[in-house]
Amino acid sequence: MLRAAYARRMSVATTPAERRQLVQALPELDAADATAITRFLDAAWAEHGLARASVDSYRRDLEGLARWRVGRAGSLTTADRAGLFDYLAWRTRHGWSPRSNARLLSALRAFFADAVRRGLRSDDPTALLDPPKLPRLLPKALAESQIEALLAAPDVEDMRGLRDRAMLELMYAAGLRVSELVGLPAVAVNLRQGVLRVTGKGSKERLVPLGEESQHWLERYLKEARPQLANTRAVPADDSGQVPLFIEPSLRPLSRQAFWHLVKRYAAVAGIDTARISPHGLRHSFATHLLNHGADLRALQMLLGHSSLSTTQIYTLVAREHLQKLHAKHHPRG
Repeated sequence: MLRAAYARRMSVATTPAERRQLVQALPELDAADATAITRFLDAAWAEHGLARASVDSYRRDLEGLARWRVGRAGSLTTADRAGLFDYLAWRTRHGWSPRSNARLLSALRAFFADAVRRGLRSDDPTALLDPPKLPRLLPKALAESQIEALLAAPDVEDMRGLRDRAMLELMYAAGLRVSELVGLPAVAVNLRQGVLRVTGKGSKERLVPLGEESQHWLERYLKEARPQLANTRAVPADDSGQVPLFIEPSLRPLSRQAFWHLVKRYAAVAGIDTARISPHGLRHSFATHLLNHGADLRALQMLLGHSSLSTTQIYTLVAREHLQKLHAKHHPRG
């Protein structure tokens, strides 16, 4: 049905830079739509505890549709099913991925459901829209030898290199998401008890144990590198009111994009194919290596902060694939 229509209307994808230019060229946001979006996001944050990253993502997606509709004599609040489908088709033609469109549709469902609940609309235009079919992608985990090479890549005699080593060690040892790592407040670390308090998706907190190696490098960073980066200045609180753990010489926390570039650079130093690695790959490697060494799936779920066990179970497929390769390589009848 609609899924087939998505495929028929697909054309050659543009680059991410070209997609950003497309969005920048759209008309300015209508004041009424801007008010509706802000009201919805404020309510979602207050009533449902929507995480800051999710609020920002929803805002980008909703404002993108609202600006696209302005250029077609329409608005976000009055959009019908045909208008939403036209926008999804336009995004697909210009190279937005099915996963990105699925995320957009999730934001739209939440927005229009809220409008119906508040009596601002009598219908939900997303009700009969099918999400794009998403491929089931197995996480890309690095070999343990590659992880060792990556962790050893930063120059720990340099204050930034020591900070980067501590971040890489912590991300791999604790299985953190990128946003969790760069957003860690200084108060989240308890070196005496050897644990880390992590705030994940949906503002859910979990305690993650620190391994000996990650604790060692974290202690060195706090004693040696962080004071040099701060240069006797007081580190200010971020937008959430917390003092960040990992900082730049500007005293600001690293962005997700900055850490992504760090991982790519150190992967090149370690001789790892940069096309095979991403910051999230360290989290995948953490989970896969734990399972390969006999970790319990329920324990892994708690460490990763997954709300559902089914999300964690994808790593059993990765572990099984690893076992099949070992069998094929070493068994006489493999």
